[in-house]
Amino acid sequence: MSGCGECNGCNPKPPGPGARKEYVVALAGNANVGKSATFNQLTGVDQEIGNWPGKTVERAEGLLQYRGQRIRVIDLPGIYSITALSTEEQVSREFIAHDHPDVVVNVVDASALERNLFFTLQLAELESPMILAVNQMDLAAQKGISIDFSKLSSLLGVPVIPTVAIQGKGMTELSDAIITAVGTRPSPHVVLYGREVEERIRKTMTLLHEDAGDYPARWIAIKLLEGDPDTVWETKKQAPEAVTAARAFAVELEKIHGEPAGTILSGERYHAAERMVAEVVKYRMPGLHEVSMTDRIDRLALHPVLGYLLLILTIGGLLVWTFIIGAWISGTLLGYLSLAAPVEPLITGSVTDIVFNGAWTGFVAALTLIIPYVIPFYLFLALIEDSGFLTRFSLMLDQGMHKMGLHGKAIIPLVLGFGCTVPACLSCRIIESPKQKFLAAFLVTLVPCSARTIVILGVVAAFVNIWWALALYVFDFILIVILGRIAFRVLPGESVGMIMEMPDYHVPSVPVVIGQTWQRTKSLIWIVLPSYIIGSIVITALYALGFLEPINALLSPVTVLLLGLPVMTGIVFVFGIIRKEMTILALAAIFGTTIFSTIMTPVQLIVFALVTMLYVPCISTILALVQEFGWKRALGITVLETVLAIITGALAFRALSLVM
Repeated sequence: MSGCGECNGCNPKPPGPGARKEYVVALAGNANVGKSATFNQLTGVDQEIGNWPGKTVERAEGLLQYRGQRIRVIDLPGIYSITALSTEEQVSREFIAHDHPDVVVNVVDASALERNLFFTLQLAELESPMILAVNQMDLAAQKGISIDFSKLSSLLGVPVIPTVAIQGKGMTELSDAIITAVGTRPSPHVVLYGREVEERIRKTMTLLHEDAGDYPARWIAIKLLEGDPDTVWETKKQAPEAVTAARAFAVELEKIHGEPAGTILSGERYHAAERMVAEVVKYRMPGLHEVSMTDRIDRLALHPVLGYLLLILTIGGLLVWTFIIGAWISGTLLGYLSLAAPVEPLITGSVTDIVFNGAWTGFVAALTLIIPYVIPFYLFLALIEDSGFLTRFSLMLDQGMHKMGLHGKAIIPLVLGFGCTVPACLSCRIIESPKQKFLAAFLVTLVPCSARTIVILGVVAAFVNIWWALALYVFDFILIVILGRIAFRVLPGESVGMIMEMPDYHVPSVPVVIGQTWQRTKSLIWIVLPSYIIGSIVITALYALGFLEPINALLSPVTVLLLGLPVMTGIVFVFGIIRKEMTILALAAIFGTTIFSTIMTPVQLIVFALVTMLYVPCISTILALVQEFGWKRALGITVLETVLAIITGALAFRALSLVM
């Protein structure tokens, strides 16, 4: 780490051979300026909370991986000064001066810029590489405050980035500035104070040795004039003449101004901040016409209450399509295709008949998935993505996703999973961290897709009641959260925060929406269609030739003894590997009835649907996992979910048998 000293373990380990360098960035600022929100946006879920070595002051530390760079972000305590009078001030001062972070990001409140610049000027005196993040720009706009950021940057000599951290705005620009700053290390300009003060600062500096300490000479001279006890004690050992002269200069200043030297220096900083604000800030009466359309919509989309209501309505619309409209289209399409040829997984006859029936069954299964579910789902996703709403929804869910070790971007594959697990797994590519990408894919395979929904509705809702069907969904969501928290702690690797650019809203472009829909659908077809057709041919052929009959006996210890299901359900679960609703077709064909309440008790129906919901992902999902993560991880997910389904089903059978 360039320029870093030892800091009792808070600095990252030096990179190994071939590893990228890890930089250190400190967030500093007053309390209640949005520093914590900025920290959360930059670091996301990979955060460590502890105490500073030897101190009771809490320290937050997290990782930002951005544009190929690893940035260790340290959130310094929220303070108003670094005179080292309090423990928090001492911690911040020592970290900046002794541990030399590559960049200090000073977060200030745009609506109270003058007050915040007092602290900024103290940081400038430390001469650390710095970026100024002017936060809460939305509040400043509401107060009619506009800021000339270019002018402010010129006056301070450091990059100035406007942000609205709580809404994620400006985080991309801030991250870009950090990446640039760790290489260029922008040092702030020297801000000159009054003539009498500057003269005595300069005289004191001439008496300091070059090795006066970790602090810059100007900083030490100012602190000596203020009478800072720590600085006086440290400097006295190396430059006692500077300490003596500074005391005399302080007395001179007190005689001129009639105030203590410390008060005089504080006043100089406030005067300097006042001059800067006078040059860069303009005040006006805020009017509706001055607020952009994006800002007006964001007041709804990012509102702590109305924003979530809009999100619920949007996701609710997707689920209504999946559960009602999509299911109706799928059933209608299946009915018309059945007129051309029967769609049934069981057949007897010649090898040609077996192959044709298997291929046709797989083709119909793929068609009744892609047309009613996938294409409309991708079309809707492209619309909200191109309009700018998708990034807002990701941001709104970011904190909630942290509970599962993910960040807001993961909502995209998780929502996709309600339609089809295959595109949901493929969409995990948008997540940067390999750990979070795999974790998201694992959780996506547990989301009740449209095929699982058909089983739950067709078995439990139809023959038990709708409340037990809803209970299965609630149980599944709880299971996803629990397993997500466990997997986040068990899986190796690091997690990173969400850095998403917040684009302006605009009317979606029809060519762009259609193009995105087709590109996503096309990549899905190449996986789903062959896997359904080939898988269906193989399984129906094996059954027709009698090779699957022994499976019933082989699986009976699980299906009968553990799960309490009829022995023939062993083969049914094998057909579910092609696609989950194939379990219903196989069940009807084997038992010769679609009135499933005549062949299984309510408890068995619930257990059957529960196991179908959790066990082996369908063959196309397994292939998608192989494509993204390799055979080992795909097999690991498959085995884990199968074991989970068996254990959960066995426990559910025994528990439900006591109450039903």
